[in-house]
Amino acid sequence: MDKSSASFESTRSFAEKMDSRDRLFHFRDKFFIPAHQGGGEVLYFTGNSLGLQPRKTREYIEQELKDWETLGVEGHFHAKNPWMPYHEFLTHSMAKIVGAKPIETVVMNSLTVNLHLLMVSFYRPTPTRYKIIIEGDAFPSDQYAVKSQIKFHQRKISTQSGSDAQETLTRNSVKNQNATATASDWLVELTPREGETILRTEDILKTIDNHDDSVALIMLGGVNYYTGQAFDMKRITEAGQKVGAVVGFDLAHAAGNLELKLHEWNVDFACWCSYKYLNSGPGGIAGIFVHERHADNPKLPRFTGWWGHDKETRFLMDDEFVPIKGAEGWQLSNPPIFQMASLRASLEIFEEAGMKALREKSKKLTGYMEFLLNEIADERISIITPSNPDERGCQLSIRVENSDKSLFDAITKKGVVADWREPDVIRVAPVPLYNSFMDVYRFVEILKDCLR
Repeated sequence: MDKSSASFESTRSFAEKMDSRDRLFHFRDKFFIPAHQGGGEVLYFTGNSLGLQPRKTREYIEQELKDWETLGVEGHFHAKNPWMPYHEFLTHSMAKIVGAKPIETVVMNSLTVNLHLLMVSFYRPTPTRYKIIIEGDAFPSDQYAVKSQIKFHQRKISTQSGSDAQETLTRNSVKNQNATATASDWLVELTPREGETILRTEDILKTIDNHDDSVALIMLGGVNYYTGQAFDMKRITEAGQKVGAVVGFDLAHAAGNLELKLHEWNVDFACWCSYKYLNSGPGGIAGIFVHERHADNPKLPRFTGWWGHDKETRFLMDDEFVPIKGAEGWQLSNPPIFQMASLRASLEIFEEAGMKALREKSKKLTGYMEFLLNEIADERISIITPSNPDERGCQLSIRVENSDKSLFDAITKKGVVADWREPDVIRVAPVPLYNSFMDVYRFVEILKDCLR
């Protein structure tokens, strides 16, 4: 438990006092909070699935609708916010959120599309170096993407290299009999120790070292979607690159949640969605990071499209692709303006609040929830998220032993919007932008009542 929990109190007046002292409390008023059918606002704790709508979102989208209505195609150059460079309006704010330089960041596509595009460039297996290290319980989409990439390259290497390559792959597959891997030994899945629910950093680093000269890519989530564990991205990146691997992260549950430093940590690449903590709306546009050392590397393969072509010569319509230097060079198509307008409304709030201040509040808010949950005199309750505040974001995954979804249904009826994951976990995310200490207090009181 966070040491600061010693200063917490399990009273309503304490929650009210904390809210009165919260310098970020007013940001709550910048969002629409859904109403409960029984009256009042719901207790919304699912920013880890879909963030709330900023109040300015409609205004920003309607501006683009108006410009389309009155300007037509001329909106690309003469809209209030010209559409041609619209994605550039988001770059600096997004770069700050993930701890990157503007040249390293671009908003584009959706998360899994971006993951595939980046693996085209950064997963280049050979007969001797071909493995991918991933969480055993990674989000299914990451598993599907990685496994499909492996299948593609297995066929490719087998076709191109013949029997010699197959002999090399077989030899490497039995090199380390203690590795946890699939039958083909291309995918190394990290699993917790027996009886534990989260991965130990030392075990991750040991696995990387065990597969040193055969691992091509380390592809982890910044925060595990199920347990809420935040990984030590800096140490993992250092360890992976030390053995010659490329290191990338899926930051779906980390962007807008943790204080990230992707450039400083020397991460090779990353991608994320924006509809969770970044509040861009359902299916909102995603983003990527590519470290600047890869910004102008002609040896990197990539799938290309017109919007990634050099801006100065793009409209000359030449059939030879010349990439924009930096992350923008991975773009394929011109940007969806309405989605970007929605994201822009949220990023301006982040710009005003600042990730440092949001992270500080997040630790207090999540720590307060942890404190109150630990105060519940019910042995069935346990938290599978790390107790160390530096090893988690603003999510707590609550396990209720010998319970079923009926408990979740009960708190839902009382106005709690949380998330159920089979077989027995309730995920709750107190988001610092719009959740309050009173929200947390009321949630735990409802949970206690339903447990009784």
